[in-house]
Amino acid sequence: MKLFRCILILGIVWLSLTAVAQFNPDKICRIDDGQVVFTINLKWTENERKELRNLFDLDSTLVSQVFAGKTTIEFEGETWVVKKLKYPLVELSKPVQTAAQDGINENDIFLVIDRWMKFGGKVAEDQAVWGVNDFSISNAFVYKSGRASFYLPGFEKANRVYLAGSFNNWSTTKTPMNKVSSGWAINIPLDPGKYTYKYIVDGRWITDPVNRKTERDWEGNRNSVLLCTNHVFNLKGFMKAKKVVVTGNFYNWNQKGVEMMRNSEGWSLPVYLREGTYAYKFLVDGKWMTDPANPSVRKDANGNENSFLEIGEPFLFKLNGFNDAKNVVLTGSFNNWSRNELLMNKTQNGWELPYVVAPGNYEYKFIVDGKWMPDPENPFTIGKGEYTNSLIALKANYIFELKGFENAKSVIVTGNFNGWNRDGYKMSRENGKWILPLNLRPGKYIYKFIVDGKWILDPANKLYEENEYGTDNSVLWIE
Repeated sequence: MKLFRCILILGIVWLSLTAVAQFNPDKICRIDDGQVVFTINLKWTENERKELRNLFDLDSTLVSQVFAGKTTIEFEGETWVVKKLKYPLVELSKPVQTAAQDGINENDIFLVIDRWMKFGGKVAEDQAVWGVNDFSISNAFVYKSGRASFYLPGFEKANRVYLAGSFNNWSTTKTPMNKVSSGWAINIPLDPGKYTYKYIVDGRWITDPVNRKTERDWEGNRNSVLLCTNHVFNLKGFMKAKKVVVTGNFYNWNQKGVEMMRNSEGWSLPVYLREGTYAYKFLVDGKWMTDPANPSVRKDANGNENSFLEIGEPFLFKLNGFNDAKNVVLTGSFNNWSRNELLMNKTQNGWELPYVVAPGNYEYKFIVDGKWMPDPENPFTIGKGEYTNSLIALKANYIFELKGFENAKSVIVTGNFNGWNRDGYKMSRENGKWILPLNLRPGKYIYKFIVDGKWILDPANKLYEENEYGTDNSVLWIE
């Protein structure tokens, strides 16, 4: 299991390597065609070998066998292969395996918490909320029916061109492009989302010369950015309009909006929208209007009408009782704590609102006739006193558990995932243990429990590391 940490924390290692000049993670550890591959220099000193072991959590016995010249290594039930490159370089590799999280599956979700989470088991790595493409020529990138077509114009004299990006773990050989009459092209399957990429022309890395959208990675390298879109905003008619834009809560209602493109029927704009609920409007030559083709229109608490669009499966927020209330608003970290956007619907038993939210951890409250209150039926909270908020984990992929401590009044789990907040997250006691489901991205986490004010390590977790206070922290790896 130790080796899989290198796969999961390349981003974390990337940051730590800024102070380590001789090691570049892109050149040492990579995932290529189902294999985890380390490129090792047999001339490395003992200090450099130690640095390699520490950075990638490699066992010293495994590393020593590589430097001893072994070509096949059986270690902890796994087979490693050592391939000789041009001396002094060798490659150490093994198949990538995706191990399920120990002891965590849908059967671990107790009935009492079913209403506040849906167990996802896997976290989406793409965290882009929305985006549009910006290519200078229309056929440089085309996305349709799950297929992405890349076209690099020019470079007719090049011998080989490869496409490398976040979609193929930046492999330098996995995606060769095909030479066409006026450049190079490739068609690959991709899911909707945001990706970064570059072209490799005869060994030289370049950004896409016809893509205006770029960003820097953690090492300061500039990469091209593309969006595989999953929605098209359409507005038919208004052919005489000079400018049509769309804006909404995904763009913080910026009146500048995103400019739409004129077509034979009106105006359109392909976009990528992460799973969630989006309120939006069009501005036609500066005049606001809802989407005439979208029947989903809701009034906010101020009486303004907005068109609504949902990407993904909705979660039903409920507040029982309060039948005499005039209006109830749902608010939370998922909509920047808006006081008026999400007006709930009155039912025979209280109030409810189906609302699509991307997988993650969110704080929320209800506003009942102007009075803020947490969800009285949700046992999971963060904060204290009037600053107590309800906590919801949508598509949680991990459950913190602490057995025993049945006489404790309060148990909190805290760590680098919530800024070591002393007031959250509060756990709930169910079936003889304290539990809290969370949605955690892949990577390394350090944490502790606070039992009635006393900080303790996780007694069920043997993995820990030292901290600056000499009290240690429990360590968790999410794959």
